[in-house]
Amino acid sequence: MHAKFAVACGLIFGCVVLGYGFQNPLHASCKVDWTFGISCKEVNTRIVNQMKKWKGPENCEGGGEKCLYEVIFSNATYIKGTHTTPVKKYVDTFTFTFVNANLTCKAEGFSSSDVWYAVLDYGTNYCNIHNLIEGAELHKVKGYTKTTSDSICTQYSSANCTVY
Repeated sequence: MHAKFAVACGLIFGCVVLGYGFQNPLHASCKVDWTFGISCKEVNTRIVNQMKKWKGPENCEGGGEKCLYEVIFSNATYIKGTHTTPVKKYVDTFTFTFVNANLTCKAEGFSSSDVWYAVLDYGTNYCNIHNLIEGAELHKVKGYTKTTSDSICTQYSSANCTVY
């Protein structure tokens, strides 16, 4: 009896995971592609400066998460950093990769939860990178575009970046 129950539970769990996987990544993460009508050097500099501005806990006080960013590595074509959630202290690692294309900059952002068991994240990984783009006011530059979806960005369509 116990073996049949275990098999049934395993099948149900597998169906849920597979069904979820067709809609969202299986691990809490987010990939976003951006285009900016300015140089990648300027985009890179603005993101790094925003990360440094939001390094400490000061912006956590109002309940948001525009704080606790850390630059791990940065060069002309790549940024690696972390964001720590202020309440639970979860760490997410993110990267930005830059490619100059004519008079525009193509950038890919990717954020992923460092804990192995993270599946749903309320859009936190999206907000990790989105908040930096908005904080640096890159969403206001000429030629700005953003491309992502729930299939490559956990809970993107329900993300509330004023909270996360």
